Amino acid sequence: MTTVNIHEAKAHLSALIARVEDHQEHIVICRYGRAVAELGPCRKKKRSSLHRALREVKVKGDLTKPTQEEWERA
Repeated sequence: MTTVNIHEAKAHLSALIARVEDHQEHIVICRYGRAVAELGPCRKKKRSSLHRALREVKVKGDLTKPTQEEWERA
């Protein structure tokens, strides 16, 4: 993990981001020698899996067409 001060981070932000992109590197940004922020790669989100009951839902008809019929009130 690389450590840089704020002045250096501001002056070389594009190069630091390239290092994060290319090498998945984490860079700690410090103010007065104390870590205040971290620059790192974004985490890829996992695709959420559907609930078992939703996997069995079947759509009948065209969902993009407007309906002409009234819905029953429960």
